[in-house]
Amino acid sequence: MSMVSLPGLKDLIDNISRERNLPKHAVQEALREALLKGYERYRRTQHLDGSHFEEHHFDNFEIKLDPEDGGFRILATKIIVDQVRDPDHEISLEEVQQEVIEEAQMGSEVVLDVTPDQGDFGRMAAMQTKQVLAQKLRDQQRRMVQEEFQDLEGTVLSARVLRFERQSVILAITSGFSQPEVEAELPKREQLPNDNYRANTTFKVYLKRVADAPHRGPQLLVSRADAGLVVYLFANEVPEIEDEVVRIVAVAREANPPSRFVGPRTKIAVDTLERDVDPVGACIGARGSRIQVVVNELRGEKIDVIRWSPDPATYIANSLSPARVQDVRLMDPEEHQAHVLVGDDQLSLAIGKEGQNVRLAARLTGWKIDIKDAAKYNAAEEDEKMTAILDARHQDQAWDEEDLEEEA
Repeated sequence: MSMVSLPGLKDLIDNISRERNLPKHAVQEALREALLKGYERYRRTQHLDGSHFEEHHFDNFEIKLDPEDGGFRILATKIIVDQVRDPDHEISLEEVQQEVIEEAQMGSEVVLDVTPDQGDFGRMAAMQTKQVLAQKLRDQQRRMVQEEFQDLEGTVLSARVLRFERQSVILAITSGFSQPEVEAELPKREQLPNDNYRANTTFKVYLKRVADAPHRGPQLLVSRADAGLVVYLFANEVPEIEDEVVRIVAVAREANPPSRFVGPRTKIAVDTLERDVDPVGACIGARGSRIQVVVNELRGEKIDVIRWSPDPATYIANSLSPARVQDVRLMDPEEHQAHVLVGDDQLSLAIGKEGQNVRLAARLTGWKIDIKDAAKYNAAEEDEKMTAILDARHQDQAWDEEDLEEEA
């Protein structure tokens, strides 16, 4: 068999494997694919008469690497036919019997060495091989990263700041399985305003997504603003959560408020089935020791831990902490609309700076919350308004049902 010589092939594979943190079999696979593309380029230069190859024309060709001898061969699987119309895929019975296998039979397959001469492979084919190899190695790296981190989506990892690209921070993270660090992107919208992203600073980040489509740049998207980070930090700091004595029911987070005059804030609702356990106290800890660890990791973010309740009115009242609520009126349970009555001195606290407190309470509970001054609230008038709204809605629904019946 002939062979195209590649001096130092074994060392080349070893070096690429070490530099790119890829197993040798992955490097060899990338090299085989690249050499096959180079062979295609070589073959195309032989057909300058305008003829062309179909997309899958070379699927029956394969590269046989020989790292020890420093070279490669090209093999082609062909079908034995009576009359050859496609020399790349077919071979005559007579030719096979003369040159390869005397007992060959019509219709069977045979593997042949089609390696070109060393000089014929050509400079253009070698350049094509080099370009494709670089791309295939990148593809292999992306595939390895995807396999390593796919099951870690939705978890929290440690990260180290590497550099900045536009408004994104590029971080180095590891899966924790003794694997080398890989790059991850922390976009502007996922950053915290109070973070200081200096080189080599370490942070906890939430792995939001592992990109599967090939694209430039890191394929891991991480976040410091996701609510999942808060859940992880509490679970890591509060043993009762880890032991499932206390559970986190809901989280509402505004890590990047719409106004720079309002700081980041999170509301977290917790519950327990144990009578003797205070879920809020467990999360806060003695003298605030547990919650302070979470606050420090989030660079001073304000966190309200409230008690979840199956009763919507109680839950809504709790969600507006630290404001004191006098009454909660569930005006439209179907549309989850509620009026919350507070004293005049609690209005601004219940609403919060630029509406942040009530906005987070609404997200946490899933109810549309209207804060009302208890002293000025006219319950009979509000009930009358709501009755009119409900009547109109029911009338619209009745008309819709009649239209459907007529269409049927």
